[in-house]
Amino acid sequence: MPGALPFLAAMLAVGLVVSSLARSQFQATQMSFFFFLPSMLLSGFMFPFEAMPEPAQWIGEVLPLTHFLRIARGVLLKGAPIESVWSEVAAIVAFMLVALVLAVANFRKSLE
Repeated sequence: MPGALPFLAAMLAVGLVVSSLARSQFQATQMSFFFFLPSMLLSGFMFPFEAMPEPAQWIGEVLPLTHFLRIARGVLLKGAPIESVWSEVAAIVAFMLVALVLAVANFRKSLE
């Protein structure tokens, strides 16, 4: 599936951001829950995305799980061609790049 590898890379980038911010393993666990629970709730996985309030949809559009679910539903359930999901892959890659920049910037700051 075309979105699986970028999605995994984006989640690893989130892990790098969390690890660069956390001072202990417990704190890192709490931070990861702070990201992953809203991600599950606002992605359209548990509730229909269109039925959510508009501000929740705005937040959901930023999260990579939202785009990965659209890719998975499109390719696996609807048989959509891969060309139709490139915009979703691009959104995941953009999130990954932003997360990597944040992780590198915070890591450099903690080294100084």
